[in-house]
Amino acid sequence: MDREQEDLQFLGFFGICKETFNIIFNWSKIFTKLTLTLIIPLSCISLANDGFSTFIYGKIINNTATLDYIPQGTPAYDKISNMIFSEWTTFWLIKFAYLIFLLIFSLLSTSAVVYTIACIYTGKEITYKKIMSVVPKVWKRLIITFLWNFGIMFVYNFIWFIITMIALIIWFIFIFPNGDSLGKLASSILFIIYLLGFTYINVIWQLASVISVLEDTYGIQAMMRSKKLIKGKMGISTAVFLIFTFCFVGIEMLFEKAEVIDWTVGIGGKICYGILCLVLLTLLFLFGLVVQTVIYFVCKSYHHENIDKSSLADHLDAYLGDYIPLNSKNIQLEEYHV
Repeated sequence: MDREQEDLQFLGFFGICKETFNIIFNWSKIFTKLTLTLIIPLSCISLANDGFSTFIYGKIINNTATLDYIPQGTPAYDKISNMIFSEWTTFWLIKFAYLIFLLIFSLLSTSAVVYTIACIYTGKEITYKKIMSVVPKVWKRLIITFLWNFGIMFVYNFIWFIITMIALIIWFIFIFPNGDSLGKLASSILFIIYLLGFTYINVIWQLASVISVLEDTYGIQAMMRSKKLIKGKMGISTAVFLIFTFCFVGIEMLFEKAEVIDWTVGIGGKICYGILCLVLLTLLFLFGLVVQTVIYFVCKSYHHENIDKSSLADHLDAYLGDYIPLNSKNIQLEEYHV
């Protein structure tokens, strides 16, 4: 990173994006290797899940519709019922495998990219072999942070499920007899509030993932640290998260609209659309992983927290041997005043 630490605090949305592009292009060789090894498989997993799930779900819908016209107890009815059961089983097995592989490659990619940028920041010599030897050790810390985030999201969704049930009961008792315009307004407000909370938790988790690699905290401590560090830069972090999400959904819609799995376009069209979606999603994942690390340094600068490069370098070197967690004396977070 070419900028001085105190200058990072003044970066806005476009400044962060520019810094991200500069890092990727200036170190394109190492990022290309990481992309081929980790990020392209991550993109393939995402698109494959989307395609095969859509294909199998379409077959389930068609067979279910056919079943409505067949008398129960007939051999044809039993045959289609067994097919539907088998298809549902396949559908959920694909979903389960997708989540497992998505988690593995997502955390491995995060580990590799964050560690790489930290090495760039400290001026350490980095090689692809060194990064891949460190990734499994960093991954262990990241998965603990992920599990805490998963637990928080589970509780958050459970609470909102209860709120939704209560709101539905109130709507049926007091509002439904007099019209549903007020109910629609209330449901829209609740949905917006839910999305705000969902976005906030995920923004906190993304920064906590970087903290889990670069500092001596992980898990719930990293989430709390992230919540404190992101203050003052929440708007920019949220904007980056939302744009990433919209782009991700857009690429998935392009993939589905191209009917790559519905087999209604020529083989040449399927290949072209598939490659286009894969390239776009790979670039999006790479950009997202780098930008969240840049945001970490921006937040540090904004709060006048200085990371001593030599201490951070020692922290990174610890991953090369048997990892021993560093305490606050090893990583000095000093405040400086501009």
